[in-house]
Amino acid sequence: MLTTTADPTVTAVVDAAAAAAEVWAATTPAQRRRALDAVADSLDAHVDELVRIAIAETHLGEPRLRGEVKRTSFQLRLFGEVLADGAFLDAQIDHADPQWPMGAPRPDLRRVLEPVGPVVIFAASNFPFAFSVAGGDTASALAAGCPVILKAHPGHPALSVLTARLVTAALADAGAPDGVFALIVGDGAGRQALTDPRVKAGSFTGSIAGGRALFDLANSRPEPIPFFAEMGSVNPVFVTAAAAELRAEAIARGLLDSFTLGAGQFCTKPGVVLVPEKSSVIEHLVSMTLPAPAPMLNSRIQAGYTAVLADLADHPEVSVLAGGPSGVPTNYEGEDPPGPTILVTGIAALLADPDTLLTECFGPTVLLVTYSDESELLAAARSLDGQLTATIAGEPDDAVVPELVRLLAGKAGRLLWNQWPTGVSVTHAQQHGGPYPATTAPSSTSVGTAAITRFLRPVAYQGFPTALLPAALQDSNAEGIPQRVDGVLVQRGSEY
Repeated sequence: MLTTTADPTVTAVVDAAAAAAEVWAATTPAQRRRALDAVADSLDAHVDELVRIAIAETHLGEPRLRGEVKRTSFQLRLFGEVLADGAFLDAQIDHADPQWPMGAPRPDLRRVLEPVGPVVIFAASNFPFAFSVAGGDTASALAAGCPVILKAHPGHPALSVLTARLVTAALADAGAPDGVFALIVGDGAGRQALTDPRVKAGSFTGSIAGGRALFDLANSRPEPIPFFAEMGSVNPVFVTAAAAELRAEAIARGLLDSFTLGAGQFCTKPGVVLVPEKSSVIEHLVSMTLPAPAPMLNSRIQAGYTAVLADLADHPEVSVLAGGPSGVPTNYEGEDPPGPTILVTGIAALLADPDTLLTECFGPTVLLVTYSDESELLAAARSLDGQLTATIAGEPDDAVVPELVRLLAGKAGRLLWNQWPTGVSVTHAQQHGGPYPATTAPSSTSVGTAAITRFLRPVAYQGFPTALLPAALQDSNAEGIPQRVDGVLVQRGSEY
């Protein structure tokens, strides 16, 4: 769907990605693992230079950024381990069976996951390494066998260019084909790449408005494509009466640390917390010293944050308990950043106006919601739209908890018990996603090893000679890939 005004540079990038797609898809998992490990090694070797640039462009601290580089190289290597295991291919083999009980003979059928083709990834601002150029989306797409076209985030342009240079060089040194990875810059370039018919999927981390616009664009193509957008979430926390009675001060301290972490610029920041109206959680929270104001990532994010904060603070049923929006600059000039704010309202107001009070406020603000009866926790859970996380601070014998868990499982991608949602571990069992508007694809995750499945699609082969089948589907299974054969899982090295 390119037009006469298409940028020739972007066209050339897509040309190269399309040419690389078949070659990269045909590489073995071991070859792709070596490439991912090479990228990880390069990031680790250049960490000092990367962090220096990131500090200047994002205003994040050195310890945070060094930890994020470590996370980024770790997840690259973790996807390499996924490739070595081979289970991600979900290889299924059903041999021909003339006595198949459905009443007709079963043909020889074999099914495996294969890469979708070139993908466009839109980098995030709040994680300049882990969700940016060499982040989890790039790692999972490359691991799946898909060339990556990475649209840089304007919040850290120099860092994006350097990281892309390191990624490109490492991939080339590892033998990856030209065009398997490229950086593009600018909103127009991103839209052009996303609408090119040779691009087969896209991903995004950011605002609801941005994610929805790109999702709609991906679906308006003559050939719609999957678009995996991680967007907005208030990550509600439900504090039961028993938990508030037993652990009020600890809950208050944990909440303060969580909602102010990174100046509140985490997609998993707890933004709405329901507490018993007669508990001392609020008293403890207000008595604690708020962290000093911290610079936000950029002027655009700060302007958006202060606008939403002002709307919440001006709501007739909302009061400011600590901090406050007064005097907060509307334009970020490198000084006087906004400090943390604690707001409070009642459960009746929340249920009467959830569209306003459950709006994500991306920054160091939390809205406390007081309730008088635990049945109101269930009503609040029903009023939620899709969330990345939902947290219960409770006791095992709380009568409300079983039903609350059931309701929240239908609203969020990750449920937490007596823990805080900030901090998303990169692991096999992780789920970082949720129903809309948390994401556009609630069955997928953008963190953890299952993220690779976003960029794979199933293909079944019926009646083929063995020599023509993908290696993962051959009876000899020379690569030792886990297979489910005639309904029975056959592990590496097993015979059948």
